Amino acid sequence: MGEVMVDVLGVHKRFGDNEVLRGVDLQVSAGEVVVVLGPSGSGKSTLLRTINHLERADRGLVRVDGDLIGYRQRGDKLYELREREVLRQRTNIGFVFQNFNLFPHLTVVENIVEAPVSARRKPVAEARAQARRLLERVGLSDKESAYPRHLSGGQQQRVAIARALALEPKVLLFDEPTSALDPELVGEVLDVIKDLARGGTTMIVVTHEIGFAREVADTVVFMDDGVVVEQGPPSQVLDHPQHARTRAFLSKVL
Repeated sequence: MGEVMVDVLGVHKRFGDNEVLRGVDLQVSAGEVVVVLGPSGSGKSTLLRTINHLERADRGLVRVDGDLIGYRQRGDKLYELREREVLRQRTNIGFVFQNFNLFPHLTVVENIVEAPVSARRKPVAEARAQARRLLERVGLSDKESAYPRHLSGGQQQRVAIARALALEPKVLLFDEPTSALDPELVGEVLDVIKDLARGGTTMIVVTHEIGFAREVADTVVFMDDGVVVEQGPPSQVLDHPQHARTRAFLSKVL
């Protein structure tokens, strides 16, 4: 693996009395695919949201490609960035949500073009050409003029992946990208993610798809109760887990 692309250092996050993240450390190398497993409420989605500063960590730091996310450091002090600066940082951190989050009033190609034009100031013609290439990559060349409501859930999620890729991010975050899909549509989305993995895209994928984790992940991370309980290669974590909590979880899902 290459240099560290994502560095999560001692991240804590609390919502009221509920401490969701309790000192999470995670390093992801350039080109690495990390799959995060764990029961509901273990902090997986919150961890992703702190990486791109959709949630502000109470304590701890996140760096992406060496850049401190959400803050500027001067000496020993941190100063929170303005929202405009945070938005600029987020263009390097693609995020694919559970529920697609496509703009319903825009066509497929318009959904993909919008961010590169507004955030990267890319010329519209260039952005459209790129959007068509990405649609071909996710197998939806014939859907560029369709609206999201005319697409299946699997097709909408593939458009959402193309939209994230349009900003040419340094890392892609997937928050349970197949959980809102009918079972027969899961495979078409996982196939796109597998193709990205083969192409060397740095990814952190929160999922319950154990077979996908076994096939694609370089590293599997098991979280529970706001901490990283165990991490390592799939052959270790999935087949020979060291921790009782990991074994208990896998016994219910395998």
